[in-house]
Amino acid sequence: MIKLENMEFNGQQQAQTKTMAAAAVPTPDVAVRSQKREETVRAEAKDVNFFYGDFQALKNINIHVFDRRITALIGPSGCGKSTFLRTLNRMNDLIEGARVEGSITIDGQDVNAPGVDAADLRKRVGMVFQRPNPFPMSIFDNIAYGPRIHGEKNKKALGEIVERSLRQAALWDEVKDVQKRSALALSGGQQQRLCIARVLAVEPEVVLMDEPASALDPNSTYRIEELMTELKNDYTIVLVTHNMQQAARVSDYTGFFLRGEMKEFGATDKIFTTPEQKETEDYIRGRFG
Repeated sequence: MIKLENMEFNGQQQAQTKTMAAAAVPTPDVAVRSQKREETVRAEAKDVNFFYGDFQALKNINIHVFDRRITALIGPSGCGKSTFLRTLNRMNDLIEGARVEGSITIDGQDVNAPGVDAADLRKRVGMVFQRPNPFPMSIFDNIAYGPRIHGEKNKKALGEIVERSLRQAALWDEVKDVQKRSALALSGGQQQRLCIARVLAVEPEVVLMDEPASALDPNSTYRIEELMTELKNDYTIVLVTHNMQQAARVSDYTGFFLRGEMKEFGATDKIFTTPEQKETEDYIRGRFG
């Protein structure tokens, strides 16, 4: 009798152990994203403060942006995430009275150092905006515009650049036979992919995306997210988004901004499951923002 009871107890223990082990195994997607890997820093901000005149929009921002990863910046409206995004390629230089303090480097080079050409920087660090903004010209000329500005005149070379960029943006099959058509005739989702192709045409190292899917329908949003996941094989991507589900789906790292400060930064899986800061948890759980 005692032997039978012991066998039953041992069987229950084994079953419980198997159940606990199964629960501890992450889903395939999380398992892949959680694997240890050696990261390379592509961009870095150290003690960055940013001012619009007398108003301080960013306070002591410190962040590493890793090569060929997607870094998402989340937070409520007006928290400073888009302002920070624009410091990476000096788009804020176009705003009167704007000034930055601290260090922002791309591949170890300070982007604000004397002698750094802003136009060259923006070639290396391209930007996709919230709303599609195709130029009022043909599909072909939209993509060829950047390479032409930077000196490419050869028609064959331009054709190859346009095809490569449209393929990278998952748009080639849809427009290859209508490249002379106005880009304004494309749908909203196609226009945004065209704008992504236009950025890729000048072969940037970093691609900044400021809510690239916020003005699109769910199907187009899905296409953009798929595209971002594919592009990170070749590019470093920094994404500003209000859509926390989107950040959780596509990003490898996430930074949470609040009132101009970086409250928390880390691996996306950790930020969304076990954040260290209560404010991060409250925002992710929808308690404010």
